[in-house]
Amino acid sequence: MTQHSPVQTPGQILAIDGGGTRCRLALERGTEVIRVETGPANVSSNFNLTVAQIHLGLAQLSAKSGLSPKALAATPAYLGLAGMVSPEIAERLSKALPLRRTRIEDDRPAALRGALGAADGAIAHCGTGSFLASQINLQQRIIGGWGPQLGDEASAQWLGRLALARTLDVVDGLADPSPLSAVILARLLSSAQIVAFAASASPMEIGGFAREVTEHAARGDELAIDLMRRGADYIAENLSKIGWAPGTRLCLTGGLAPQYSRYLPLPLQQDLCQPKSDPLTGALALARDFATQCAT
Repeated sequence: MTQHSPVQTPGQILAIDGGGTRCRLALERGTEVIRVETGPANVSSNFNLTVAQIHLGLAQLSAKSGLSPKALAATPAYLGLAGMVSPEIAERLSKALPLRRTRIEDDRPAALRGALGAADGAIAHCGTGSFLASQINLQQRIIGGWGPQLGDEASAQWLGRLALARTLDVVDGLADPSPLSAVILARLLSSAQIVAFAASASPMEIGGFAREVTEHAARGDELAIDLMRRGADYIAENLSKIGWAPGTRLCLTGGLAPQYSRYLPLPLQQDLCQPKSDPLTGALALARDFATQCAT
């Protein structure tokens, strides 16, 4: 985390929520919230692209709000970004941006704050990446989110990668063919093409196959259903390890997580609640906290 605190600009805050699929920025002025959206922003996967997407978003915010770049740069800003795994990366990013008062963290606290507000509960967040988080008696616990090489279980890229791997099992005669494996083979043409694609594709591109998995599972495809159950099992087995218990609020956040709901054990299904808001709203709340600290 990095913080820089010159003279306060009262009455406005800036929030940035960046992930493997998109980067969203919001400028709050009183009751007005101006939002823009740009492309992928995972600071570990592609640092330079993340910087470029944030610069683009700031330019769009400046144009949309009528606020000069200089005034925008002086606004207290909270950044919650995927791939923010060390203070060194945060400091490097801070130096690459024009923002002068920043708090930079990973994207998980903003998602947790957005989904739960101040309430007790837990979230399973599955987008391009994934993590689990809880907020119990004012104590937060967050696990996962370590990226496609070392984790992100139940995420879209994880699900897409498993679908590719199981399709190779079909090619080898180790698994029965299914409509899902047929679609993947028709798209990528051969086992060699599957291997080449997996070696060069981005997490977002691999995660694109998660849609095929969820759609085929809904149609009764046994291969797809097995993959969905694997993701749901990961969620169910690990929520209890971060303090979730039956009777506690549980939110499924991110583009993929709600698709796991029907595959979860009944006690988890019974406690499912809609998130109170989205990660960008959570980032705005954390930006307000940061602005208050700057003012004291």
